[in-house]
Amino acid sequence: MVTLVVATTTDPASINPAKALLAMPGWHPGPSFKEEENIRSFTNEGVRLLQHDNFIVNEDNLDLRWEQLTGESVHEIIFLSKHTAVSNRPALTVHPIGVPHLKEGDVPPQGGKPGWAALPNPRIGPWLRLLKNIAFSHNLVPEFEITLEGTHHGPFTNKPTMFIEIGSTEEYWKRQDAAQVIALLIWEGLGLGGGAAVGNWSGENDKNKVLLGIGGGHYAPRHMDIVLKDGVWVGHLLSGYSLPMEDPNLSKVETNSKEIGGTWKESIKASLEATKLAFPGGEIIAHLDHKSFKSWQKNAITGFLGELNIKIGKPNDFY
Repeated sequence: MVTLVVATTTDPASINPAKALLAMPGWHPGPSFKEEENIRSFTNEGVRLLQHDNFIVNEDNLDLRWEQLTGESVHEIIFLSKHTAVSNRPALTVHPIGVPHLKEGDVPPQGGKPGWAALPNPRIGPWLRLLKNIAFSHNLVPEFEITLEGTHHGPFTNKPTMFIEIGSTEEYWKRQDAAQVIALLIWEGLGLGGGAAVGNWSGENDKNKVLLGIGGGHYAPRHMDIVLKDGVWVGHLLSGYSLPMEDPNLSKVETNSKEIGGTWKESIKASLEATKLAFPGGEIIAHLDHKSFKSWQKNAITGFLGELNIKIGKPNDFY
């Protein structure tokens, strides 16, 4: 089983961390895609670093393509990318991917397939905490915000996946100190330096509670407050835009979830199933950003989660 780390030469926030990682010891040239000369690989123990020249969200099925090329089973995928934000604030971000709220026929604006949620990489929570520590020790905090993002964009994958990004403008995408911190995150997080890898899921210990984030803004601040505590695992994070709900325009205070249109149910179901598959043996607990919902939305979501037999947790339920 191997880990794929994927970078693109078209993005300085992607290729610079990859170059910093390759400058560390133990790397060797790996197999190449014969029919796709723009994809190169390097190997180091159980890690395969892939570099290509395309837009990173467009390279679908890299896990299956690697397995067909080499016969190696892929355990997980980690993509390196830039992050953009209206605020232009410098940030280092981590997030799961997918577009579960889109319906068939929709064209995803940034890759993926409508209705699909990738298996969230179990390392997301532990690596967010590790990233914060490394960034602090390299004096990037408080200049850079260390944060989660909600589930969004592609590419389509079949194995547990996460994105690690540098934001939010070209000035920061090119920052070598930020690239070095991301490289160290991967180096330490995957145990390439000889230490224990961080974020391997077993599901066999007592810390097996997995947060499924429902609601809130793109940077999931109320979910973040929980995830920054040791021992908390992270599944999908569905921001408000991933929960399209049609206002029933009814005067009733209590609204049946069956009366609410939109693809919010499909989004929750796809994200829940992907999270269950990524965390076998885990206890999936939904955490709602209550302040982000109107009463009819909260009532509908709470009722639907009850139909799915998913517990809605308070912060203390995750520790």
